[in-house]
Amino acid sequence: QVQLVESGGGSVQAGGSLRLSCLVTGYSIRGAAVGWFRQAPGNKREGVAAIDTRDEYAFIASSVKGRFTISRDNDKNSVYLDMTSLKPGDTAMYYCAAREYDRYLPSLLVDDYAYWGEGTQVTVSS
Repeated sequence: QVQLVESGGGSVQAGGSLRLSCLVTGYSIRGAAVGWFRQAPGNKREGVAAIDTRDEYAFIASSVKGRFTISRDNDKNSVYLDMTSLKPGDTAMYYCAAREYDRYLPSLLVDDYAYWGEGTQVTVSS
């Protein structure tokens, strides 16, 4: 059974930082691109950052470019999202996702991902 478990969410003040982690079990992410998505109440789920299998090419949404960094550790079967200079507009549930095996290119499209975690809440106060 494939499971993605996010952690590291919480409440911070504007300008603060958080590191989200995603541990994947039951599935090797070594051959699959992975990504982070977020969804605020009343909004559609949107892609935040995604990275290829080799940790070489990353797509970052324009709204977080320069503030968020995605990385992965294939040996630990884990994905990370480092978030800095957080803004109230970053408040959302954050989800980790993985593509099907051999889908090695990153994507910010929800429909391109096969496996999803249940999310971790990030709340940024002004």
